[in-house]
Amino acid sequence: MRADLAYTHAVPKAHRTGHTVALGVDWGLNTLLSAGTVQLNGEGRITALGAGAQFRAAGVLAKQHRLRRLSERLHTKADHYMRLIAGHDHQLAPKLDVLRSEIQHVSNRRSNLNDALAWAAARWTVDQAIAAGATVIYVEDLRSMEAGGMGRTLNTRLSQQVRGQIADRMRHLATEQGITVVTVPARNTSKLCPHCLTPLRHRKAPDRPTIAGWKWAICPHQDCRWQSDRDHGAWRRIAARGLTHQATTAYDHTSGHMAIRTVLDNLEANAVLTPTPKTNRKDRTKTGPTRPRSTRPAPRRRRAPSPARPHGPAGQRPEGHAHTDRTRLPRAAHRHQGVNTTSTPTTSRHRPRGAALGAGFHLHAHASPPRWETIPETQSNPGSPS
Repeated sequence: MRADLAYTHAVPKAHRTGHTVALGVDWGLNTLLSAGTVQLNGEGRITALGAGAQFRAAGVLAKQHRLRRLSERLHTKADHYMRLIAGHDHQLAPKLDVLRSEIQHVSNRRSNLNDALAWAAARWTVDQAIAAGATVIYVEDLRSMEAGGMGRTLNTRLSQQVRGQIADRMRHLATEQGITVVTVPARNTSKLCPHCLTPLRHRKAPDRPTIAGWKWAICPHQDCRWQSDRDHGAWRRIAARGLTHQATTAYDHTSGHMAIRTVLDNLEANAVLTPTPKTNRKDRTKTGPTRPRSTRPAPRRRRAPSPARPHGPAGQRPEGHAHTDRTRLPRAAHRHQGVNTTSTPTTSRHRPRGAALGAGFHLHAHASPPRWETIPETQSNPGSPS
């Protein structure tokens, strides 16, 4: 015995106005969702909170596309069998039944995949709003993307993104948190600069030059020069437009959805984002005299102290060429190298610099200092042959 009981619980009330922190959501083709948060300050200035994020589902969309192509081929084959049968008892009738069962199986797979994708995208969007402390989510109007003249391929890609299901799941999850979901017109959201409303110039992305499409937007205004991904500019425009026109939000009693239907020109001129002022995090106030710094610092290998001289006969090799027991490296002329000193040439044209100092033919190649030992003098015998 199974019983299906309805369960309801109280949720916070969603408000149409009075929002200061909003999450803007933009729809895309390759990137399913692009979202970011903006804040409305007391003086009417709108600033962006962070760089935004993107919800990418390329793998799921590719699988969805393959299932759609498979479904189209199965439907085409089933229609061909039906024309061959033409209402008569034909031997292709059992094959037609198998095709119909396969079509139903593929349709169920597509429905389950769309439902899972819709819940995942809606959950991600609501989590972004909760993490940023936003009280409203402004979503691009889905109906504005269904325009004519886009071509068969683009219209198919638009219809395969289950945007209506994502919006419904988004409203359901946001209502439980007291977050309002409002749709705004999508006109010129990717065309105008979010900082100065200047028409953007679209280029290939600098980090993806081989990928087709004009994903990178650059503002040609000399005082602005804003540039970023065009989807990031779109969610900034959507969020700023929603906060500016939130007084015109209308409630549809039939569907229970909130929407901003029209855009006012005088308010649209103020729906711009101002750059966040850069603050100096480090206090550089001078509290004393400046330390003297040498214009010629020591070499890098000399800055670290050499290890202490070991007590035993063996140990760690000292740093560089300087010995640990000598405070100053003397010149070759003071090394008592009388027996090892190279004579200074007088006839040859080549005069090595180190030869005059007794350091060999290279200025920096020094011989090890000899260990002078006291040799006792012996008395020689005059009668001996030695």
